[in-house]
Amino acid sequence: MSQSKEIAQQFREVLLEGTWIATNFKAQLTQVTWEQATTKVGSLNTIAALAFHIDYYVGGLVQVFEGGSLDIRDKYSFDSPPIESQEDWERLLTKMWQNAERFATLVQQMPDEQLDQGFVDEKYGTYRKNIHAMIEHGFYHLGQVVLIRKLIGTGMKNETNG
Repeated sequence: MSQSKEIAQQFREVLLEGTWIATNFKAQLTQVTWEQATTKVGSLNTIAALAFHIDYYVGGLVQVFEGGSLDIRDKYSFDSPPIESQEDWERLLTKMWQNAERFATLVQQMPDEQLDQGFVDEKYGTYRKNIHAMIEHGFYHLGQVVLIRKLIGTGMKNETNG
């Protein structure tokens, strides 16, 4: 298996279909209602905010992989549009799954040599570094989603947004 295909599979495991750590974003988020997704637990981000945040970065990297510019900025990564209905929530999830699959497909098609080439600007490192950063970033926030779901399920919420 090529390195690109192996890395693409690692990405799919965290977002779409993996059970290497027993779950993935798709398994976790498709079980969440829009009310749960917008429930605020203490000072933690909402599940909806975390989903938007991950999709924001994945979509930004897809744009670069497709030959576009790097337009994403950390300061906008939690600027989620309001989720006020199940339809809003499902629209965000559909976009997230489409971006994730596009990301994985583009990585899988990437020549292995490209993995060690510079990514946009020297300060950002290589394609490999950025792709692995998305995988690690995904696992980090997936853990948060799992914990927030458990807190919501035990009634330990402080405030509700929805």
